[in-house]
Amino acid sequence: MCAGCGRTEAAKARATASANEIPTVAVAKASPHNLSHDLALTGEFRPYQEIDVMAKVSGYVKKIDVDIGDHVREGQLLATLEIPEMTDELNKARAEIERSQAQVTQAQDEVRRAQSGYQIANLSYRRLNSVMQSRPGLVAQQEVDDAQARETTADAQVSAAKSNVAAAQNQVAVSRAELARVQTLFDYTKVTAPFDGVITKRYADTGSMIQAGTASQTQAKPLVRLSENRRLRLILPVPESAVPTVHIGQRVDVHVTTLNRTFPGNVVRFADKLSLDTRTMDTEVDVPNPGLVLIPGMYADVNLTLNRSNDALSVPVTAIDFDQDNEKSGKVTIVTAAGRLESRTVALGMSTANQVEIQSGLRDGDLVVIGSRSGLQTGTLVKPRITDLSAGTPQ
Repeated sequence: MCAGCGRTEAAKARATASANEIPTVAVAKASPHNLSHDLALTGEFRPYQEIDVMAKVSGYVKKIDVDIGDHVREGQLLATLEIPEMTDELNKARAEIERSQAQVTQAQDEVRRAQSGYQIANLSYRRLNSVMQSRPGLVAQQEVDDAQARETTADAQVSAAKSNVAAAQNQVAVSRAELARVQTLFDYTKVTAPFDGVITKRYADTGSMIQAGTASQTQAKPLVRLSENRRLRLILPVPESAVPTVHIGQRVDVHVTTLNRTFPGNVVRFADKLSLDTRTMDTEVDVPNPGLVLIPGMYADVNLTLNRSNDALSVPVTAIDFDQDNEKSGKVTIVTAAGRLESRTVALGMSTANQVEIQSGLRDGDLVVIGSRSGLQTGTLVKPRITDLSAGTPQ
C-alpha cells in the first residue's frame, strides 16, 4: 500500500467531515401572494319577502286553489270567497243606476213639457202686447200683465226642470260611484298573489270563515303564507371593529355546509347602527337562488373580506421575529448567495394566518429562515433547504 494513497483517503475523510458540520436550515422564498383579511361570520337564510296573505273582506272560503309547496306567479288566483250579502249589494247598486237613469229621462221629459208651456205663454204675451201697442184700449192692461206673469212662471218652470235634470244626472254619478265601490269590494273575494313565490303554509280550507284583515281585527286568520325564495336574505352580525370596512356592493362567498357548496353574494344593505346589546351591526347579503336549491332557515358561513392586498411580497409567519414595541416592524434571518446567515430588519404590512406582507427590507426570491432560529448566528455558513409549508415537504 502506497503512502500517497493514504494521504488521499485522509483528505476525503476531512472534506466529508467538514461538509457534515455545515448545518442545514429550512428556508422559504419571499414571493408575491394575494393576501386578504377575512372575518368569518354565520347567518341564517331568510326569504327575500314573506307575508301572510289576508282577505280584504269577510266571507267563507268557496275555493282554495293552492297548497303547501305550490309555486305561484304574481296575480295568480289563490282563493275565492263567498259573500252572498255582497252579491245583493252589487245587484242593488246596479238597480240604483237604472233608477237614476230613469229619473234623468223623466226630468228631461219635464224640461220639454216646461219649454212647450213657456213657448205658448211667450206667444200669448207677445200677441196681446202687440195688439195693445197697435190699438190702444182694445185689450185691457190687466190681460197683458197676466200674460206676462204666465210667461215668467213658464220660464221659471223650464229652469227648475233643467235643475232637476242636473240633479238626476248627479245622482247617476253617485250611483255609479257606489257600484264601483261595491264592485271593488266584490273583487276582493278573489284573493291573488302579490308577488312570485312559494306557498309555505296554508291556514284555511274550503268552508272556513275568514275575517277581513284590517288593523282593528288582530285575530283575523290569513289564508296562506307566501315566500319569495328565488332571492334570499342573509343577515350577518358584523362586530363593531369591522363596521368601517363594510360597504354596499361588497362581494362575499357564502358557504352552505349542508350542501357543501359555495354561492356568490353581495352586501346590499346594512342597518348603519350598532345593536346596544351585542355591539354588532346587522348587514344583509342578497344571495340569488334561481334553482331554489337554498331553503330559508339554512345556516351559512361567510368570509367577509375586510381588506385585501394583491401580489404582495410576503413570507411565512414563522420567519418573522416581531418587534414587541412596533407591530409593523420585525426581523428575519436570510441566507445570502454565499450561503451565510444575515439578519434583516423588515417593515410589515397585512398579516394572515400563514403569511405576512413585507413592505421593505426584502426582495422577491430572498431565502428566509423559517422555524426555530435558536443557535444560529449571523455569518454562519449554512446549507438552505427550501420547504413548501403548504405541502409540508422540502424541495
